[in-house]
Amino acid sequence: MKANFLKYIALFGLVGVLVSCEKDEDKIFMKENPVAPVIVSVPDLKLSRDQGSETIEFVCSPVDAGFEASARYFLEVDAAGNNFASPIVVYNGVKADVISMTVSELNALLLRKFAADAVANAEFRLRAILAVDAGTGAPGTSNNPFQYISESKAVEVFAYGLPRLDLQGSGLIQKIESALGDGIYKGFVKLSTANPFTLFNPDTETVFGYSDGAIVAGGDPIVAGGDGYYNMLVDLNAGSYSLSEYKIGLIGSATPNGWDTPDTKMDYDAQNGTWYITIDLIDGFIKFRKNDGWAWNIGGSPDALTQGGSDIPVEAGNYTITLTIINDATGSVVIKKNVVQ
Repeated sequence: MKANFLKYIALFGLVGVLVSCEKDEDKIFMKENPVAPVIVSVPDLKLSRDQGSETIEFVCSPVDAGFEASARYFLEVDAAGNNFASPIVVYNGVKADVISMTVSELNALLLRKFAADAVANAEFRLRAILAVDAGTGAPGTSNNPFQYISESKAVEVFAYGLPRLDLQGSGLIQKIESALGDGIYKGFVKLSTANPFTLFNPDTETVFGYSDGAIVAGGDPIVAGGDGYYNMLVDLNAGSYSLSEYKIGLIGSATPNGWDTPDTKMDYDAQNGTWYITIDLIDGFIKFRKNDGWAWNIGGSPDALTQGGSDIPVEAGNYTITLTIINDATGSVVIKKNVVQ
């Protein structure tokens, strides 16, 4: 886990000048031995549904490069012994002293990696991406940032299973879940006007539909207002539901439609919580938008996508692109070029 740290020290020497001007006192120097971030403490991760609204905290210390640095941090978890080959990002942000989230938020993320209602051995690490300016590809700039990784923390985790409603008749196997077990269910679903659907509760074997302005047992099938992905919310307590369009698309000069609408839509992997697409691209740039509009768009470094971030350069080829969205605001993306026979 110190490999990246040692590599940068060997490559750039003991002392690197990152930014300079004519006066020596204005130069910014990197520490001879920059200090990687540290996970100081991990909360009890034997999670339970009745604590779903409570806040838990990971206490950490940030990277110390010897100067006031702008860094983005990623708290990641993977199965123990997997050497973080396929980690889940549970936090992506610029604050790294105390990382907080609710039990239900963390539980939803852990379920992407670990089986429900079972104790599993896991490892956490904190990864810091450090860039000192919007440079030109030189070491330490935004196109070639430094990376520092903490020692891992081995812990046992227990993610509780969630009550669910299955969408019957939607044309796909899909569900929405209740993070707190309180009768409120939500999730991303792919709907078509040609496939009206009902909601089946496997715990009570009750089928819900929509009749007389309310979600009720035995009600009529629900009809979406259009085709595509929606963020669906069902409140059985209030007898209500809502469908909000949530269509993530790829746009840019490298895509089939260029910078024009409509974007090339991505599909959703509910198990992993990721958006994905396999697509032919040309030389150019890409970024990601929601619902064919610029009100929500992310770009920048693949490891640290941000709202309004810069366009991402790609070369011509066939790609599989996997996008992870964090808190509906930031994210990361894996852009894998496929070998076409």
